[in-house]
Amino acid sequence: MDYIRETKDISAEEAIILWQASRLSLSKSYEKAPEILKVHGSVIGTLGNFSASIGKAKSKKTFNVSAIVAAALKNGTVLRYVAELSDGKRKVLYVDTEQSPYHCLKVMKRILRMAGLPDDRDNENLEFLALRKYTPEQRIKIVEQAIYNTPDIGLVIIDGIRDMVYDINSPGESTRIISKLMQWTDDRQIHIHTILHQNKGDENARGHIGTELSNKAETVLLVEKDKSNGDISSVSAMHIRAMDFEPFAFRINDSALPELIEGYKTESRKPGRPEEEKFDPYRHITEQQHRIALEAVFGLKEEYGYKELEDALIKSYTSIGVKLNHQKAVLLITMLRNKRMIVQENGRKYTFMPDFHY
Repeated sequence: MDYIRETKDISAEEAIILWQASRLSLSKSYEKAPEILKVHGSVIGTLGNFSASIGKAKSKKTFNVSAIVAAALKNGTVLRYVAELSDGKRKVLYVDTEQSPYHCLKVMKRILRMAGLPDDRDNENLEFLALRKYTPEQRIKIVEQAIYNTPDIGLVIIDGIRDMVYDINSPGESTRIISKLMQWTDDRQIHIHTILHQNKGDENARGHIGTELSNKAETVLLVEKDKSNGDISSVSAMHIRAMDFEPFAFRINDSALPELIEGYKTESRKPGRPEEEKFDPYRHITEQQHRIALEAVFGLKEEYGYKELEDALIKSYTSIGVKLNHQKAVLLITMLRNKRMIVQENGRKYTFMPDFHY
């Protein structure tokens, strides 16, 4: 079948067919993507697209996603998630790549209880796969077969997208799996929601795959522990194409289920000078600024050691109006490496990749 064949070079004739099939025309009408997941009226998930939840370890990301699945199963509201799946799109596929079958079963039972469904027998609208023991390549093929051969599928959860690749910093692997998400969602007109850890030192999704996921996803939800109460987890939109929603929070109750905290307010800013927004070299510096500064740095030398690169970047970025200190330069170099704008291979010095994709 064509969908399981790996995409390689295509012939000129095939390219012409795809070119013609991809042309838009004002004489045609194109349907708006059906909206299936919302929070406070804000759309976070549509058919034909994918989204993600990110957060630090122990932030209760899986509990949060359990609420999304429960809402889909009951086709109603759980926590603040509202699901509206049409007939023929009611089946949910949950893929877990990290946990043992024993712990996966606990998640499955939790989802059914949250949806108000019996947890002592299988539900026809929920299929749960435990893929911990397989390789990334095997996981991709298993998930692909399940997506294309499950009737009435509407929502797919991939709990552990990181385990669909061998190297989270590989541009090739990251591009491949993100392309798969786009292909699967478009071909089957489904929505895929993935889960990925954040970096320990900042709020970015982990690795090159996290960068690509954040760039292409319809919505990226941030699940984090409340700073004043570690038993509370808050959910907000880090990136969202639709209207933003008011953050909400939940705690785990005595029945081991997530429970909405009514009237939750995000932590108010302390009196005095407002806190400076955390520096993000991807959001706070434009692609053009990056290119000008990097071309200036590597126009002087082809390769740099770490410290001399840091010094050169601070000087170059300052010349285009971006002031950097040591801490910001470290974040910048990390981002440049994750985006493969600069590379360091086999322990060699850093070199510039002028054909980078931002």
